[in-house]
Amino acid sequence: MLCAAPAAAQDFATLKGHGGPIMGIAVSPSGQVATGSFDNSVGLWTGTTPHWLEGHAAAVTALAWGPEGMLVSGGDDFAVRVWGDAPRVLGKHQGKVAALAVSPDGATVASGSWDGSVMLWPLDGADGTALPAPGAGVNALAWDGPETLYAATMAGALLRYDLGTGEAPVALVQHGFGINRLALGPGWIAYGAVDGGTRVLDLQTGAEIADLTLDRRPILALSYNTPTHQLAVGDGEGYIMIVDTENWQITRDFRATRQGPVWALAFSPDGKVIHAGGLDDVAYSWPVEALDVFEPGITGERSFLRAAETMPNGERQFMRKCSICHALTPGPSRKAGPTLHGVFGRRAGTVPGYSYSDTLDGSDITWNAATIDALFDQGPDHYIPGSKMPMQVIAGGSDRADLIDYLKQATKGE
Repeated sequence: MLCAAPAAAQDFATLKGHGGPIMGIAVSPSGQVATGSFDNSVGLWTGTTPHWLEGHAAAVTALAWGPEGMLVSGGDDFAVRVWGDAPRVLGKHQGKVAALAVSPDGATVASGSWDGSVMLWPLDGADGTALPAPGAGVNALAWDGPETLYAATMAGALLRYDLGTGEAPVALVQHGFGINRLALGPGWIAYGAVDGGTRVLDLQTGAEIADLTLDRRPILALSYNTPTHQLAVGDGEGYIMIVDTENWQITRDFRATRQGPVWALAFSPDGKVIHAGGLDDVAYSWPVEALDVFEPGITGERSFLRAAETMPNGERQFMRKCSICHALTPGPSRKAGPTLHGVFGRRAGTVPGYSYSDTLDGSDITWNAATIDALFDQGPDHYIPGSKMPMQVIAGGSDRADLIDYLKQATKGE
């Protein structure tokens, strides 16, 4: 960044404050940035100052802007939420919500889930309706007018729903690998797949009009900017590729991360800035015209990615199983779970300021060596069913003992 020209440096920004990786980014027509994170929260940014929207019980992975500044979010808690003057849950799937799209008329939210369903949620408060089953988990959705919806599935299908007919969707593509992302432009649709395939189809004929595939996989993010005709592609190896869709030429190919993927991309309304998220707890905003002069910004340096041989076994178990959700230091934390500082002898569900599930709020469990051992022996879904903790087990008794010994020391602090 220090090499960038002064004008470009003024446009570079970091959006700091989340307590986990950035899983989703959406930009409103007015330019307001929203971010969704593994820390269960939505960040609504005014410049670089966040306003936190809390309500999801698991990672927030999908975001979409609706009419009049309304924001919609979906997450690993299966819920689709609307934020605004009267935040509410539109409804729930039976699995992770991976895709959201608001219809062009602003009347309906479409949501797609890994449970293999596509739902339509009217914003006037009417009940949601399920579309004919897409046949597999849904990763991406895109509207083309109020009556046509495209869906991409984990089985590699690109489907078109003609909502006026109510019939089963038509398959436009059957890719050999799952399709992760969609981007819709004037007369075309682009899709990015698990195998690194990035292809563009003519919506009228179904013919392929561009193949932007490079030797990088998987494709994890797509964003299209209409005024500048730019398509941005983010992949699992940390690159952001910018494509001029008027001639289908790659104009920039930027290494955005030192390690790890690009999970989320969104252009500013004028197409001059690209916002990106990955393993860091920070979203990055780069000026597109100066991308070539920047060094990778997203470090991807998470504690659980440290080499196993550099840590004793107890610390290694903590890094792998606990560190992404829990801090060891006192005070408030923006991580998905409460701090573990002082956990031994503390009654479950009592860290001030943390929003616990009903299961732990008022629980009679006291955390000690025996209860922590039971938690990881049985798994949270059995020991404390209904809690926010993800399902995980540490099968080896010696591994659990080493973790407990590590926590006894690490959670004392100052």
